[in-house]
Amino acid sequence: MADNDRLGNLEEMILLMVILAREEAYGITVREAYIRQFGQDISLSAVHTVLRRLEKKGFTRSKLGGASAERGGRRKRLYEVTRYGYTRAAEIQEQRNRVWDLILKLGI
Repeated sequence: MADNDRLGNLEEMILLMVILAREEAYGITVREAYIRQFGQDISLSAVHTVLRRLEKKGFTRSKLGGASAERGGRRKRLYEVTRYGYTRAAEIQEQRNRVWDLILKLGI
């Protein structure tokens, strides 16, 4: 497995939040989804760092959305998961399920 195929725990969780946010995945919505799902705060700058890393690795892609007055005319960077990103997320889930199946068979 190449290093680009690997996801750290935070990268994986942010990738899942992008999947949940769908068309509205940008820094703030991803941060809010993370806080809602995990009950833990995370800085917006940490979210942006991970989003850029996921894009560099090919798990996501981004485009600029429209400008808005509430953002001072600035545009949002919207993220979406690539097919590769979905595939890797599914593979990770499958690996986790296999391990949990083994643990459950131990009766722990």
